[in-house]
Amino acid sequence: MRTVLVTGETGTVGRQVAAQLREAGAEVRPFSRAVGDLADPGSLPLDGVESVFLVWPFATAEGAGALIDAIAGRARRVVYLSSAAVRGHEREIERLIEESGLEWTFLRPHAFAANALRWAAQVRAGVVRGSYGLAAMPVVHEADVAAVAVRALLDGGHHGAVHELTGPEPITQADQVRVISEIVKFPASWEEVPPHHTREELLARGWPPQAVDGVLRAQADLAARPATATSTVKEVTKTPPRTFATWVAEHAAAFSTAPKPETMPAARIHEYGDAIRYDRIPTPRPGPGEVLIEVAATSFNPSEVGLRAGLLREVLPVSLPHTLGWDVSGTVAELGEGVTGLAPGDRVFGQVDGAAAGYTAVPASMLARAPESVPLAHAAAIPVAGLTAWQAVHEHARVTRGQRVLINGAGGGVGMFAVQFAKLAGATVFATASPRSAAAVKRHGADEVIDYTTTPLPGDMDVVLNLAALPYEDAAALAALGRTVITIATPIEGGTHFVARNDPAQLAEFAALIDRGELAIEIAESHPLTELHEVHRRAEEGRTRGKIILLTA
Repeated sequence: MRTVLVTGETGTVGRQVAAQLREAGAEVRPFSRAVGDLADPGSLPLDGVESVFLVWPFATAEGAGALIDAIAGRARRVVYLSSAAVRGHEREIERLIEESGLEWTFLRPHAFAANALRWAAQVRAGVVRGSYGLAAMPVVHEADVAAVAVRALLDGGHHGAVHELTGPEPITQADQVRVISEIVKFPASWEEVPPHHTREELLARGWPPQAVDGVLRAQADLAARPATATSTVKEVTKTPPRTFATWVAEHAAAFSTAPKPETMPAARIHEYGDAIRYDRIPTPRPGPGEVLIEVAATSFNPSEVGLRAGLLREVLPVSLPHTLGWDVSGTVAELGEGVTGLAPGDRVFGQVDGAAAGYTAVPASMLARAPESVPLAHAAAIPVAGLTAWQAVHEHARVTRGQRVLINGAGGGVGMFAVQFAKLAGATVFATASPRSAAAVKRHGADEVIDYTTTPLPGDMDVVLNLAALPYEDAAALAALGRTVITIATPIEGGTHFVARNDPAQLAEFAALIDRGELAIEIAESHPLTELHEVHRRAEEGRTRGKIILLTA
C-alpha cells in the first residue's frame, strides 16, 4: 500500500485529495495545522512516505526551500498545487522543486468554482454586486483538481508535467449567479457596479490593495478575452470535468445558511445630530420568542433623518448609541426559546428596530414570510412604506371603486405603494410627481401624473392623500381639493394625520400580492450599508427619490 502525505488536508482541495486517495486504496497521512507547521520541516511525518501532495499556504516562498529539502530526503515524488496565475512565490517554489531531484508534477488550476461561496450572503439577499459581470472563466471543480492530483501521486508518467486545469467551458460571473439562483431556488441576479466601488468595498473588508487591484485587472481582462478551457482533466482522469452547475448542486446547502459570527457591522448614531458611525458590535442572541435574522437589506426612510437629528425624540425615543433601520429582510439564522412556525433558513421581512446591521434579534411575531418571486433584499423596501400606504388607502381613506383619488408626493417610497393600492381598490388615481419621478409613478398605475411645479392640481376629489411635507398655505390649498383628506406628513386642518402601525398580517398580504403579480416593488437605488451616511446627506439636500435599499452583504 502506498503512503501519501497530504498537506492542507482540511482545505478545499486537500480534503478531496485525501478522500479520493483512500478510495483508491492508498494510505493517507494527513497533515494540517492541527498536526504540525509547514514552516517547521521537522514536524512533517515523512517516515515511509512515498509521495507528497504539497499545498504552500503562505504568500511568500520564505521557508519553502527547507521544507522541499526535507521532502526530497525522505520521499520520491511531490505534486505541488500552484495556480494558473503562477504568482512570484509560486514560481519560486516550482523552481525549488525542479532542482530538488524529486519526481514532480505541478497543478495549475484556473479559478475554482468554490470561489462562488464568497457570494453566499449576497445570493441569500438576492443581489450580487460586482464589477465585470461579463468576465468569463472555465471554473474548475475542486474534485477534478484532486482527481488529477491522485493520478499524479499514484501513477507513473507525470514527472515533469505541468497540468493546467479548468472546467469544461467558460462561464461569466453573471451567469454563475444565474445558475446558483436556479439551483438553490433563490431569486438572485448580478448587479453591475463601477470598478472603483468594488475596490472600495473590498478594501473595507480588509483585502490588501495589491490583491484588490490584481483581481480587478484580471476580471477586466477576462471580460475582454474570456479564458479558454483545457482538456487536461479528461486526458488525465479519462472523465469529463464537472460543470459549474454540478458544483452548485453539491454545495447548495452552503448558500442557504451561514455560521453566525461573533461580531457584526452596525450603522449607529452615538449622539443626536452626529454623523453615522459604522461600528463592529457583538452579534446578538435571540431571547425567548425572538429570532435572529441574518439581514439581507434594510431601507432608507426619510423620517430617519429626523430621528438622527433628534427631531423625533419625543415621538420615538431611543437609547444611544442607536442602530438605525426600521425595515428588514433577511434569513432566519437562529430561534429563541418558544418560537414555532419558523426555522433557520426561512426568508422573512418586517418592521423592526435596528435593522441597519449584519444581524438583528426581533420578536418572531413581528415578521412575515418574504415574497418568493423577488430578491430577498427588495423585500426590505416594503414594510414601513407599504404599511403606511395600505393603512392610508384602506383604513383611513376607505377608498372604494370609482372614487377620484389625488396622491400628493407619489414619487416617494410610500407613493409607489399608495398608487398601486388605490388602483387595486378601483379608484381613478391622480398623482403629483416631479419630472424625474413621473415615469415611475406612471408605471405604478397612476391614471394622470401631474407636474406640480407647472400644472394646477385638479379639484373635486373624493380623497386626497398627502405624502409630502408642505408649507401651511399649500397644505390648506391641498385640503380644499378633496372631501376626505389623509396626511402622513404635514398635519392638515380638517384632515386625518396618522403614523402607521406594524401589522405582520398586512405584510403577509403584500407578499401574496407580489407573488401573484398584482403588486410591484421598484427599487430606485441600492447601496452597501456603508453608504447610508451619503444617502442621509442627499436626503437632507432633497436629492433622493423612490425607495432606496442598503445591502449588508
